[in-house]
Amino acid sequence: MLNIVLVEPEIPNNTGNIGRLCVGTGNKLHLIKPYGFEITDKNLKRSGLDYWVHLDWTEYDNVEEWIAQLPDTSRVFLFSSKAEVSYYESKFQEGDWLVFGKESVGLSQDILNRFQNHLTIPMSDKIRSYNIANSVAFVVGEARRQIHFRL
Repeated sequence: MLNIVLVEPEIPNNTGNIGRLCVGTGNKLHLIKPYGFEITDKNLKRSGLDYWVHLDWTEYDNVEEWIAQLPDTSRVFLFSSKAEVSYYESKFQEGDWLVFGKESVGLSQDILNRFQNHLTIPMSDKIRSYNIANSVAFVVGEARRQIHFRL
């Protein structure tokens, strides 16, 4: 299992899609407040369809509460368009924490300063960033490929 962390997600459809991805890939979703929506939001439920009831998820009131329960901060990977190391250069393991920031601004500098592993998803210079649901899918796909097909 991987731990997918969304820090202050703003768009319910994205969170719903990521929740559905977590159910389909056997990963756990961690949501850090505040949200830009209510968990009961119809768009969240519509995007997650009826899969939300099968989702293994935990919510935290703030970043400090989430950090306090981390067993090993060396296995926390923060994704940022400002990072210089591609996620293809990482060696993912079961139990890793994959952390994504809010849709409008990404992860704050304060959060980035707390951890060592900053990764980016390579992209054309014609775009600023990928949609967060797509970003999570890219990374989960690569991490799962490494974990299940490593010789």
